[in-house]
Amino acid sequence: MILRLLRRWPGIALLSLVSAVAGAESFRFPTGNQALLEAGGEVRFFQGTSGKPWNSGQFGCVRSEGHQFHEGVDIQALQRDARGEPIDAVNASAAGTVAYVNARSSLSNYGNYVVLRHQIDGMEVYTLYAHLREIRAGLKAGDGVAAGERIGTLGRTSNTRQPITKDRAHVHFEINLVVNDRYIDWHRAHLKGMRNDHGNFNGRNLLGLDPAEVFREQARLGPAFRLTEFIRSRPVMARVAVKDTSIPWVKRYPQLRVANPVADREGVAGYELGLSFNGMPVRVTPRAASELKGTAKVRLVDVNVAEWQGHPCGKLVARRGDGWVLTPHGTDVVDLIAY
Repeated sequence: MILRLLRRWPGIALLSLVSAVAGAESFRFPTGNQALLEAGGEVRFFQGTSGKPWNSGQFGCVRSEGHQFHEGVDIQALQRDARGEPIDAVNASAAGTVAYVNARSSLSNYGNYVVLRHQIDGMEVYTLYAHLREIRAGLKAGDGVAAGERIGTLGRTSNTRQPITKDRAHVHFEINLVVNDRYIDWHRAHLKGMRNDHGNFNGRNLLGLDPAEVFREQARLGPAFRLTEFIRSRPVMARVAVKDTSIPWVKRYPQLRVANPVADREGVAGYELGLSFNGMPVRVTPRAASELKGTAKVRLVDVNVAEWQGHPCGKLVARRGDGWVLTPHGTDVVDLIAY
């Protein structure tokens, strides 16, 4: 069985194939570059920004002295043609369907990119592959893809003022959850006059996990890895109470719900969202009316100061006097989650 898979998907790691055969639900590296899992391999895996070290190609607060958020990981090219252009195949990280294709690089700083939809550990998850030199001919929304199937070629397309140079060609890779299926309506209501060229796959509607952490945890746990447990284990930076019983995120991702005997006994009047530094509700706790203080629909409950200090790019909360408040950005994030 494994030999047949190797012949069908050359370049895919044997470890990944063994996991697939064993029935583990996991992600594969999107290219042949798997140096992340080698001792000291980060320098050969992450592609840094212009003039910056490899660290700037990681997920998180790695740009502009920690104040700019990078939504995914930038993975170096391994193969080039005679002109120095990359030729690495970019492959589906998991089995699924094509959710969105942008073949007009001028419409996004991601250039040519593809978004795939997957069912992982019972959750609807999306992977994104950006800066592609080319998208596989004929690939379109709705097409099914196998794990490891080629979807394009690594490249350097973008609409940014400074083009991506040949030496920095890479694939920008993300693992995301979609915030709200009504994003288009939310955008029209809250961002009047601002273009939305990508519908529900606008970047504001995608909240990401650190792919490098996912790959490392999969390697550590093997078939025992579970995406839901991984998400629930992410650090919470801020807890926000929302007096609303019909929050789309709660319905979409019931796996992230945390049991609360008080709400079970008295009834659910709202939810407490445990937000990671980039706004993802990694834990959702139902709350009874007796637990929801005040009259405001949205209330900032508390802030993990150490997590806030360690992630200045999050920008969800800010100090005000002796207390804390949601920033305008934080308010927009919570509003979209509950819209």
